[in-house]
Amino acid sequence: MRDLQFPIKLIFNVSTFSNDFSVTDANNRIVAYVKQKLFKLKEDVSVFSNDTIGANIAYKIKADRWIDFSAAYSLQYPDGTELGKVARKGWRSIWKSSYEIIDQNEQPQYHIGEENGWIKVIDSLLSQIPLVGIFSGYFFNPSYEVTDRNGQIIARLKKEKSFWGRRFEITKLIDFDQDDAERIMLSLMMMILLERNRG
Repeated sequence: MRDLQFPIKLIFNVSTFSNDFSVTDANNRIVAYVKQKLFKLKEDVSVFSNDTIGANIAYKIKADRWIDFSAAYSLQYPDGTELGKVARKGWRSIWKSSYEIIDQNEQPQYHIGEENGWIKVIDSLLSQIPLVGIFSGYFFNPSYEVTDRNGQIIARLKKEKSFWGRRFEITKLIDFDQDDAERIMLSLMMMILLERNRG
């Protein structure tokens, strides 16, 4: 994921059994395809360089434990080199989602936080109602902020209006370097897989 042109779109596939989505940039160029392996005790996610079947794996994301309530997820290159982690903040995540992005030196670097916890609760409840759930994605759309250690918002991920809640958009609010962009993008990808699984 080099030279990304924001905003970035994440579009989940509803026609497959996998938890997977395509990633496109502002030029409508596919920059990644993300696929979560099903029926694994520990999260195992592959990020491919494009959406071609058999494309090269660009990154791997692996959980450090099989119970993911407070798990950390290692962000890796295909050779196993770690470029950082994203960690869910346990009890704080029950109400409002909260994650820490950690750099390759094990230092906290950024924070991902949900802007309004009530929106996710209402969206989750309505999505369980037959027929109504199809349309809930048009009315209740949670958003998440990425902030630096000084509390400055640097990026935002927002669920867009769509059937089945399958579309998300990432906008960049200030510039950050390439290494940080990789960590931020991979962390947001893992976070949204987890949040969709939780409802």
